[in-house]
Amino acid sequence: MSPSGLTIAVPRGALFAETLEVLEAVGVDTAEVRANDRKLLFAEQGLVTMRPSDVPTYVEAGAADVGITGKDVLREQAERDLVELLDLGFGGTTMVFATEAGPDPAAEALRRLGVMRVATKYPKSAARHFARTGRQAEIVEVKGSVELAPLTGLVEGIVDLTQTGTTLRENGLVVREELFTSTARLIANPVSYRTKAGALDELLERLRAR
Repeated sequence: MSPSGLTIAVPRGALFAETLEVLEAVGVDTAEVRANDRKLLFAEQGLVTMRPSDVPTYVEAGAADVGITGKDVLREQAERDLVELLDLGFGGTTMVFATEAGPDPAAEALRRLGVMRVATKYPKSAARHFARTGRQAEIVEVKGSVELAPLTGLVEGIVDLTQTGTTLRENGLVVREELFTSTARLIANPVSYRTKAGALDELLERLRAR
């Protein structure tokens, strides 16, 4: 198990390397995780690795006591019963609304038709944003490269995460609005939060002191 006796859900992908560094800094042995690209469960270390979007599922169900994932994931899955414990301060990205450069095609669609089409991997976050700002948007959920959607005429704009904006620029897109910033967060299962309070407090103390 981890030093705290907790089972920790670890996100693979963009947050993986920094998550392992943080866990190593608070006394979790991550050597076996680093050495195994395909293995997912590391019972001896109390670690289970998965896609960031699956972390809230496992933590809510109690398959992991705590987990690390991006605020973007938590906002998209806001209905889940979780306790957000700590902003870990790494993995910073920004959720943006972007369209092709030049005259804003989304604004033009709104003017002409009263509705714009927006592609995204984050349909709930996008829908909330446009509803909150009083604009009618038809949300098109995509799984792959969202930048392709406006270039082929599928939509007028996209909502997506960006770190540097390079991919947007390379595809001739410009940021029109910033929705929110996202960093890695530590979350807990509500039952574990009560029954394993001592272990959680110890982990939080180590994380804050790192």
